[in-house]
Amino acid sequence: MSHSVFAGHHEAIIIGGGQASLATAYYLRKAGVDFLIVDDQPSPGGSWQQMWPSLTLFSTHDSSNLPGWPMPAYDGFPPAQHVVDYLTRYEQRYDLPVQRPVRVERVEFDGQHYLLHAGERFWSANYVVSATGTWGAPFVPTYPGSFDGTMWHSTNYPGPEPFRGARVAVVGGANSGAQIAAELSETSEVTWYTRGQPQWMPDEVDGRVLFRRNRLRALAVQKGEPDPGADSDLGDIVMVPEVLTARNAGRLVATPMFTSLDELDCDHLIWCTGFRPDLRPVRSELDDRLPKHPGLYLVGYGDWVGPGSATITGVGPYARDTAREIAQALGKSLR
Repeated sequence: MSHSVFAGHHEAIIIGGGQASLATAYYLRKAGVDFLIVDDQPSPGGSWQQMWPSLTLFSTHDSSNLPGWPMPAYDGFPPAQHVVDYLTRYEQRYDLPVQRPVRVERVEFDGQHYLLHAGERFWSANYVVSATGTWGAPFVPTYPGSFDGTMWHSTNYPGPEPFRGARVAVVGGANSGAQIAAELSETSEVTWYTRGQPQWMPDEVDGRVLFRRNRLRALAVQKGEPDPGADSDLGDIVMVPEVLTARNAGRLVATPMFTSLDELDCDHLIWCTGFRPDLRPVRSELDDRLPKHPGLYLVGYGDWVGPGSATITGVGPYARDTAREIAQALGKSLR
């Protein structure tokens, strides 16, 4: 008969090993909080380890910084591997305590502490920070009909090689859809399905402009003012070089969205339809979006938590506020 093994108690435990987790850990360490990170990945880098090979950031390295230590220089838009290397070195630089791979299956509140269960082990903590991101919860819309080809999602898109010479449908009018359709259009017959006409951003605009806008939104919310929202005049698709080249060459033309899978005549269907917050470990402790008990925090889930909180640069203020609240509750201070 199996039995649970107590793995230890900490003042705070962070679930997840990506950018939101590391930013929160940075501030908890500054405040002298006893904490542990539990990460379900085998190595550092969070979900950036699973990104497709050609994916790049939408901003340059100097606008993609976690608190305390800037991202190392890179000429142009850094690729996913550069981000993985940065997160790995960040974790090492601040000697952040991480146990991996640990897949937390459920979190429960026993009236005094939170218990985190992972297989035959469990931990207890006064405070829990859920920083699991969205990559583990890809969203695929439901459509009538059937598709006989191979279905993919941007989460498991491996790059262009398996699609060479094939007929491919790419669904989604935001950045991932545009980037994948642009890449595949060089070697495959691509039909790019979108709900409306693509909303291209100006060629000179990149993620730095978006981050500044998100910062203004976050400041407004913190002051109790209405969220001014995203700048709708800017558009939705950042013109990274590959997308710009494909559009200007006439290889990136949108097709109106199908109404049934039966309409598709292709070999592959790639859904670039986004994600939902991956809250499986803590879902039983949430009432809609709100924790049922004090001491549970959500960091890094985009607009669901706060403007820009799903970005490397934007997560910092939310991580700091969470760490400060935990520190104060423990009688400590974050300067």
